[in-house]
Amino acid sequence: MNIIYHHRTRGRDVEGVHIRGIVDALRGLGHRVGIVSFPGADPEQAPAESGAAPKGRSRVGAALARMPGVLFELAELGYNLMTWVRMGKVIRTQKPDMIYERYSLFLFATIWLARRRRIPIVLEVNDSALVERVRPLHMKALARRIERWCMLNCTGLVFISSYFRDQAVAAYGTIAPSVISPNAADIAHFDPARFDRAALRRQRGLEGRVACGFIGSFARWHGVDGFVRAIAPQLHQAPQLTLVLVGDGVTLPEVRALVEQAGLSTQVHLPGRVPHKDIASWVACMDYAVLPDSNHYGSPMKLFEFMAMGVAMVAPDYAPVAEVVDDGATGWLFERRNTQACIDRLLALAGEPEQRERVGRAARDYIVRERQWRNNAEQLLTLAAAGARA
Repeated sequence: MNIIYHHRTRGRDVEGVHIRGIVDALRGLGHRVGIVSFPGADPEQAPAESGAAPKGRSRVGAALARMPGVLFELAELGYNLMTWVRMGKVIRTQKPDMIYERYSLFLFATIWLARRRRIPIVLEVNDSALVERVRPLHMKALARRIERWCMLNCTGLVFISSYFRDQAVAAYGTIAPSVISPNAADIAHFDPARFDRAALRRQRGLEGRVACGFIGSFARWHGVDGFVRAIAPQLHQAPQLTLVLVGDGVTLPEVRALVEQAGLSTQVHLPGRVPHKDIASWVACMDYAVLPDSNHYGSPMKLFEFMAMGVAMVAPDYAPVAEVVDDGATGWLFERRNTQACIDRLLALAGEPEQRERVGRAARDYIVRERQWRNNAEQLLTLAAAGARA
């Protein structure tokens, strides 16, 4: 089958990993897949070294990202004209059997074109006008009207969590057929057998330590700053424990200052940002992991990558997380926003190597069995097949 993947993201960071995962899985199943990206945002050409913008990234795109409020949303709405021209040409010249689109607010042109040409189109929903977003939504009523039309008129919907689907059904009523498809992992890349764990631990100053890791953005909603502030006076209860908190973001300077002031440099390591290609080597050093906070609708990518490496995670019991973590079997759940409950579980596990190893092995087995990118690709294809028969 000839498939076109269309997206309006920057094509980097987590969204780039997700796009490449789906595209590679579809190709692995024997399909031909082309990607149509925002100019300068091809995820297959994005560099992995520094998180910098891909070479040749459009200055227009960077300027749009800095636009305030309503102006940015008007630009998003206007992007339908570019999509109508670009996707119209792609449809005429490449004659796709299916279009897969990463849903973006205010974007409806692709669905309109696909309906005219009777091409199945499946939307992957990672964002919505119904949820609280990092960037506030000003034209909310218009965004929801467009979103309702898109979710009704596409061939099928891929939601990253049941919470997302439940919100859509409650707000919009009838929507297109859908599946729940959380994130996944590349088990060939995230394979503990690839690494010399002992050598890596020596190299990174973790020999003889119990390492609990975090990898991600030091953003407010991840709660790393509050977690470190709360656990700092309690780390003496587990002197063998070292927290390895990898990443960068707005709260990292605050966390660094806190660690320095508390004299915890031997128990809290802050390596900073690392390229995605090196993340697996950092996870290989860890005995277990922690996700201090998340949100009601997201499917944290790192959860799946840690599990694929046989490193189980202490994580908050938001529905999207609880859907994939069996407490005490493939990970450990704590009551969301209850930082002390997270810390209590984490400190207890520092002295339980057998449990960490048992749960880590089960986590890896679960990912291999159910949460490879191939599983996601197979799910989305069922929606396209059903639409073609309708």
